[in-house]
Order: sequence, then structure tokens, then C-alpha cells
Amino acid sequence: MRFLTVRLLISLVSFSLAPLVLTGCAGNSEDTTKDWTAERFYDEAKQALNEKNYTSAIKNFETLEARYPYGPYAEQAQLEVAYAYYKDDQPASAIAATDRFIRLHPTHRNVDYAYYIKGLASLHDQGSFLEWLRGNQDLSDRDPKTVREAYDAFRELVTRFPNSKYAADSQARMNALIFALARSEVRIAKYYYSRGAYIAAANRAKYVVENFQQTPSIEDALGLQAKAYQAMGMNGLMHDTVRVLERNFPKSHYLRELQSTSATKS
Repeated sequence: MRFLTVRLLISLVSFSLAPLVLTGCAGNSEDTTKDWTAERFYDEAKQALNEKNYTSAIKNFETLEARYPYGPYAEQAQLEVAYAYYKDDQPASAIAATDRFIRLHPTHRNVDYAYYIKGLASLHDQGSFLEWLRGNQDLSDRDPKTVREAYDAFRELVTRFPNSKYAADSQARMNALIFALARSEVRIAKYYYSRGAYIAAANRAKYVVENFQQTPSIEDALGLQAKAYQAMGMNGLMHDTVRVLERNFPKSHYLRELQSTSATKS
């Protein structure tokens, strides 16, 4: 009986000490980066980027800034973490990072890169531009808001930094986005017209005519504008628009449609 009591006592003591032992083991784990310099964090983050380990890169860039919030390494980390977010398919975080960098460092020597990444992140899909060049994708299918935001970022870069190494690519992307924006506006105008919202259709078409004159969408815009005016009985404006359409697109199918509609009403 005494033997059982001793064994029970030993078991209870051992059980009660177990959490202490486990806690002691946990307490021995150390932060292996506690003595890292800003340069070490930056080098580790860059290596992670090169290895496409974007999660690790983001962690090291953000830890660098948290521990060393001032100086060139922190500034560069604020910029490069945006690229890491972009490559990690986190466009909202990438855009937030670029906006923050632009706000904090508007005259930084690499601020042009921030605008470039913002434009790319606004489109998000890295393959969109190449697919558009190959004729396999219509960028006007994208959300017009994101297309405009991307266009504005690239335009800011090209306007403010015409000698930037990113300027030529940004200009090419702008040209693609202009076509996409024009087609998107025409698509909306067609939708309004099909619903009998002729004022809205005419205004959308007019916006394309006034703002996207160098795009192939002008013919559609003029044709829709004339048809909307015709549907509303605004014959003066219709004839003015038809004259412009005839002068620029004498073989346009919209001219035949307008004539056919006029003959039917007569």
C-alpha cells in the first residue's frame, strides 16, 4: 500500500512539472534574426525575390522597415515590397504599397518604378498585355475602373519621367489601354441604346468622340450617336453627326442603317 502511495505521488509530481518543462523548452526558442542588420534583411529579401519565394521576401522587407524605419534600406524595402506583393498575386496590397511610397517619397529617384508597379498591379493579370498584342484577348472586357487606374498610373510615369527606363513600355501599355477604354465606352453606349436609354447612349458615344479620336472605336461612336439622336427626333444633331460620319467613314454600315430607318419612318 505504501509502495502504491509513493508511486502515485511521483506520478502527480511528474505530471505537474511537465508544463514547466514544456514552457522552459518553448522559452529557449530564439529569434534568429534579432541581430540582423538592415542590410542583412534586405539581402535576404532580395534573395527570396530571386528565388520567387515572395512570402519570405514580403516578411523580410516588412520586418526590415519595422526594425529600421529610417534610411535607404527602409525606403527601398517600401518600394520593393510592392513588387513582391504584385508577384504574389496580391494586387490590392501592391497598390497600397505603391501609393504609400509615392506619398512618403514623391521625389525619390525610383518613384517612377512605383508608378510602373501600380499600373501593372491595377491590371493584375500579368499575361493580359502580351495576350492583347497577340490578338488573343480584348482588354475592354476588363473592369473599366481598373483599366483607367492602370492608364492613369502609366500616364503619370510617362508625363513626369519621359526618360525613365519604364517609359517606353508604359507608353505601349497606354496605347493598348486607350483602345480598351474606347471599346468599353462603346459597349456601354450600345447597351444603353438597346434599352432605349437614348440620352445616355448619345452621351457615352459623344465622350468617345471627344476623348478617343485616334482609336478605331470612333466609327461606332459616331454611328451610335447619330442613331440615338434619330431615335429622339433630334434631327439637327443627327444630321451634323451623319456629316462627320460620312466624311470620315463613307462606307460605314451605320449610314445605311440610318437611311433605312429614315425611309421606314417616312
